[in-house]
Amino acid sequence: MEQKMTLAQKLHSRKLHQPPTFLYILLANIWRLLFIKRLGVTHEYRADPRKETGPYIVVSNHASRVDYLYTGIPFLPHRLNYVAGYNEFFRSHLALVFRLLQVIPKKNFVPDMYCVREVIRIIKSGGRVCIFPEGMSSISGANQPVSLGSAKLLKHCGVPVYVCHISGGYLTNTKYCLDERRGKVHIVVDKLFTPEQLKSLSEDAITDILHEAIKQDDYTWNKTARVAFDGHGEMAKNMHDLLYWCPRCGAELTMHGEGDTIVCSHCGNGATVNAYYDLLPLDETCVIPESPRVWFDMERANAAKAVQDPEFTLQEHVKLGMLPEFKMLQKEATSEIVGEGILTLDHKGLHYRGTCRGETVELFQPIRSLPTYGMCTDVTRIYTYINDTFYEFYPETHSIGKWLHCTEEMHRAEGGKWKNFPDAQTRYDAPQATETANV
Repeated sequence: MEQKMTLAQKLHSRKLHQPPTFLYILLANIWRLLFIKRLGVTHEYRADPRKETGPYIVVSNHASRVDYLYTGIPFLPHRLNYVAGYNEFFRSHLALVFRLLQVIPKKNFVPDMYCVREVIRIIKSGGRVCIFPEGMSSISGANQPVSLGSAKLLKHCGVPVYVCHISGGYLTNTKYCLDERRGKVHIVVDKLFTPEQLKSLSEDAITDILHEAIKQDDYTWNKTARVAFDGHGEMAKNMHDLLYWCPRCGAELTMHGEGDTIVCSHCGNGATVNAYYDLLPLDETCVIPESPRVWFDMERANAAKAVQDPEFTLQEHVKLGMLPEFKMLQKEATSEIVGEGILTLDHKGLHYRGTCRGETVELFQPIRSLPTYGMCTDVTRIYTYINDTFYEFYPETHSIGKWLHCTEEMHRAEGGKWKNFPDAQTRYDAPQATETANV
């Protein structure tokens, strides 16, 4: 009897092609009617990719989980094959659309030859591919450095590269709160590389240009744009998942965001968040950074200092999730819970000791092979690939922001290849007194 293929085997057995014209244009226009006006989306061209007759690649900053709307519409009637997280193909409400539109799966933050092969196949067939080089939608409202291998792929393909620059996308759909907040989103389309430029530039030079082209901090942008976003009275909802450290007393995991207010349960330090995402101190004694992104970076600076201790460890009880073998995930689940145990980060790497599908297991990922984590939806859980297998970890506390910072900075401290931005040290070492709001 022939053995039934798993979902993973089916996914990687496909040879992808350009999206079907009728279906792509139909869905794009439905999405345009449903979302573009409602979300206040506008775009401008500094170079028009619609004049291209051959293949090209689109790169974009990854502002939010709905970036396919922002990047797809300006390129119509051209069709784009998108690259999306491998694990998203196991979610029932996404799988059919992804399959029909020939979306290319990518295992984030690990080498994935299937993804590279299919991108090259599409380009050679005359198609166009959209890539988000950061590998994951923005966590803080600003960029992560581009993933390893992005420049190498662009150089290998050797076709024109266009860039979409999205402003306001994160403030519409933040990483810490899944509620939609209507305001304005602006997209600029420009040409980034010609084939000749890609051929002559080094991979490091391409990476530097990519960083600059997709650089965006939505909070800084809105200090000038002054777009009001409708948070329905809950602008600070779940903000503690990212802003877990109190800038006044230094306590961790004591911040709580609810309604329009984020406050420390230990010392009372806090702020209200208005429609522009300004942080307004509750009183003159409060110590509040000038923006959530600055606050996030100050936490990173604390983590970078902490991991210098050779005995540093981070540990928590977690539930363990994995992707199903044969049946799609339902009701927007991102994995199925298969066990629980202790997750530990130290200078050697990430360790999990606990249960998995009824057995006791030990999992380990060396820190140099662990640049960061993926986050499927919001900032309540993290995932990574260990020996090419997807594992998702659900902690008991609101500590994901700290796990993210400590892991990334530990990776860098131990000589990992995924480096931070060249100006990161300047940004993170800024004195706290100059980073607080004078409101």
